[in-house]
Amino acid sequence: MHHIQKWHFLLLLFLPFFLKAQEKNDIPAVVDSLYREDQVYVSFTYNIVSGGPSEIKSSQFSGGFHTGFIRDFPLNSRRNVALGVGLGWSLDTYGQNLFIGEATEGEGTRFTVLNRDRVDFDANRFTTQSIDLPIQFRWRTSTPESYKFWRIYTGIRPAYVYHFQSKFVQDGNSFRETNIPEFEKLRLGATFTFGYNTFNFSFYYSLNSFFKDAAVNNEDLDLRTFQVGLTFYLL
Repeated sequence: MHHIQKWHFLLLLFLPFFLKAQEKNDIPAVVDSLYREDQVYVSFTYNIVSGGPSEIKSSQFSGGFHTGFIRDFPLNSRRNVALGVGLGWSLDTYGQNLFIGEATEGEGTRFTVLNRDRVDFDANRFTTQSIDLPIQFRWRTSTPESYKFWRIYTGIRPAYVYHFQSKFVQDGNSFRETNIPEFEKLRLGATFTFGYNTFNFSFYYSLNSFFKDAAVNNEDLDLRTFQVGLTFYLL
């Protein structure tokens, strides 16, 4: 019994030195010199309708949600210049005063600019869902030890719209249309993102019109979008 108590005493006596020695021998954190940045993104945007005719205006709230994965390919030894190529998904809605419906006798699509003084309606919007292929040229102030840095990313975002729906709602009447031959399913836009750490401002402008070979009141329908929002990057 006395022998066991003696070992307990010695253990308590040398325990602080043992713990201190363990602290000194801790394995240092490994620095990943071959790191990649910002490979998962989530973005929220406010969508503005632009283009002609000038009578077409944004109305109500128009927003978008974008997410995906971008493979980061550093182009220099410091790894602060890179090329990003990815795959993503977008959901966008555009509230405006352009009525989109099937023409009489099946003659294509009827486009009409709605005048609020003449036509009272609760909602008029079209929604798209697309598969995106973002391509970015990336510059940043990142280092292997820091996750907080400035970034400027610019590029293009080709996309394929696999779902389109136009919706018109007024008191006692509701109309939906999904088959619009004039709608351009292949989309292309220019992108620009800048920010620091978590908060990054993003901009997108479509380089082609939503509709091809379409007109309103004998004027070419050249409807595009400008999007501004916040983008969050992970990894």
